[in-house]
Amino acid sequence: MSSTIRAYLLIETQAGESNAVLESLSLLPQTVQVDRVTGPYDLICIVEAVSLDEVGEIVREKIHTTPGISRTMSCIRFK
Repeated sequence: MSSTIRAYLLIETQAGESNAVLESLSLLPQTVQVDRVTGPYDLICIVEAVSLDEVGEIVREKIHTTPGISRTMSCIRFK
């Protein structure tokens, strides 16, 4: 059984920025997948890390600092 923490990040981007944000997020080593979606959010990014602290660090230091992102919501997978 894996000890990896998986988080689903629901991301709202600024108008016209979703392609650039998608490309930036796909370059992060912790990113498993990034998809464009319909609805209130523009992208869903799946990241994996070894701990909740690392997920928090990724969100604070890498996701929130990505140009073009206006809002996020993090959903942590549980077993």
